[in-house]
Amino acid sequence: MSKKYCIFISALFCAFLTVFLAAGAITPDRAFSPLENRTLEQLPSPTVKTVLNGSFMSSFEAYVTDQFPGRDIWVDMKARTEKAMGKQENNGVYFCKGDALIARFDAPDSTQLTANLNYVNQFAAKADIPVYFSLIPSAADVWADRLPAGAPNASQTAVLQQAAALPDVRWYDTRAALTAHSGEDIYYRTDHHWTSLGAYYGYTALMGALGKTPVSLSQYTKTTRSADFYGTLFSSSGVRWIAPDAIDTYVPEDGITVTSFTYDSKGTPVEEPRALYDTSYLSVKDKYSMFLGGNQSLGVVRTPHTDKPKLLIIRDSYADSLVPFLTPHFSEIHLLDLRYSKLSISGYIQEQGIDQALVLYSVPNFVSDRNLVWIAR
Repeated sequence: MSKKYCIFISALFCAFLTVFLAAGAITPDRAFSPLENRTLEQLPSPTVKTVLNGSFMSSFEAYVTDQFPGRDIWVDMKARTEKAMGKQENNGVYFCKGDALIARFDAPDSTQLTANLNYVNQFAAKADIPVYFSLIPSAADVWADRLPAGAPNASQTAVLQQAAALPDVRWYDTRAALTAHSGEDIYYRTDHHWTSLGAYYGYTALMGALGKTPVSLSQYTKTTRSADFYGTLFSSSGVRWIAPDAIDTYVPEDGITVTSFTYDSKGTPVEEPRALYDTSYLSVKDKYSMFLGGNQSLGVVRTPHTDKPKLLIIRDSYADSLVPFLTPHFSEIHLLDLRYSKLSISGYIQEQGIDQALVLYSVPNFVSDRNLVWIAR
């Protein structure tokens, strides 16, 4: 290797560093990445303690990574390069047939799973009302035929069998209703949730358990609310070449009100009006929050059907797109998210005159959730 060539390579490397240092210096830091749907690391302030214990350098490294000039372009290039090299997974997300992204499902912690199932059973055993229970399999189960050949994929059926064996709950099978329609668009291709169509089939399974007749899908008119939805799996996978999803609704919202109950910094109850479909979210990245306005600790949906029973759903975000289909059958639907609310559920049931309760989670969320302990208290 000649001396001139070595000088050229060294100069080229220094020029590369100079360009990116200059670009980093003049490019404003971003607080949030819409594509990744997360808050980005900000420049940390060094202290004697953080410098000595090494946490400053860790935070600074994360800051440089998050604020690197052209980060979104580099993330895209990395994913494309890995796909071209034959890689079928990135950040726990598989690149699948049908232009779909599917989150990997790993074998759950058996101790946590057993504890969560016991909490649900304890709740059902002491409740004075019927408690229905179901777990929603993820696309990794229902769309397993779309996964790359040989892709590791733990059994969700085993989890469902354990849940179905609980003695004190009224179990019903959501999986059967979904697998019967696995050839349809029942999950988003870029997000981990089921679509409104998938939620409809989940609704029919619940109606069967309740002994009610579901409203036929043919009685509804599908309305496409957005044709450019990119969900959580799009954000985490680094994939940028997949076409967006559509968000559809079926149930009209006439006469339906939604109220979210929270607490201010002083612990005073605060009521916030919401909507069955909050279309303001269609202009931001998190479009799925259009359903009920997104996460809330406690929400109450009231319908014009005042002669119908009251339902309590202890749930994750999958329930948000299910709720519209339930509105013809209940006067009130109370939604409790244990991540944000630690209410006495038995007391709430008595206070609100709840007639039936439903525990509904997706399998991946249920097996890892550490808040279900609150359901048994």
